Amino acid sequence: MRRRGFFSGNIFVCALFVFVLGGCISAGSSPASRFYMLRHPDGTAPVKKFNIPAGLITSIGPVNIPQYLDRPQIVTQNDKGLIDISQFERWGESLDLAIAQAVNEDLNLMLPGGTFEMFPCNFSIPLDYQVIVDILRLEANLKKDLLMVAQWSIIDAKAKKMLFTSRSELSEKIEPHNYFGLADALSRSVYSLSVQIAGDLSELANRPKPDDRDEED
Repeated sequence: MRRRGFFSGNIFVCALFVFVLGGCISAGSSPASRFYMLRHPDGTAPVKKFNIPAGLITSIGPVNIPQYLDRPQIVTQNDKGLIDISQFERWGESLDLAIAQAVNEDLNLMLPGGTFEMFPCNFSIPLDYQVIVDILRLEANLKKDLLMVAQWSIIDAKAKKMLFTSRSELSEKIEPHNYFGLADALSRSVYSLSVQIAGDLSELANRPKPDDRDEED
């Protein structure tokens, strides 16, 4: 009986050792995760500038994304429309925050007369406008292109009133056909979105106020 117990114990220890060793080998052979970020598109063309009255303060955000994209892993679609969630290809930060920060940086360059703050802002900052962005669709096929459908609204922060809303479909080729190309395509799409938002902000901010019309009359 003692020998049988000793023998059984040895089997258990050996099995446990093999299990742990196998886990270590498996973990060691797993590919390392790669992390991607949005960036300004490369190119020699100058950044497009828009006029805006000096001193205007605008809050950028929130940026809302579909729930299935609200994860660290990069999500793509195949030719059949099925979703593929990559385990090791990931965004360096939450995608909604990355888009908001990219738009904020773009508008700071495109509208140098204005001041832009990330949402949520300090309650003591006297905001003039707030830009809210809804990413309605973001479809990326690594073999083809990226489609982003976005809707954005400009809010009068003081009157708590919506001033403008618009919707746009932006398409970019994914080149090269990998996750690096996908990140670049999304960066270009966000930049194009920023150009449209900058134009709308400039138009709204430079419209004559009712008091100005009265003085002209």
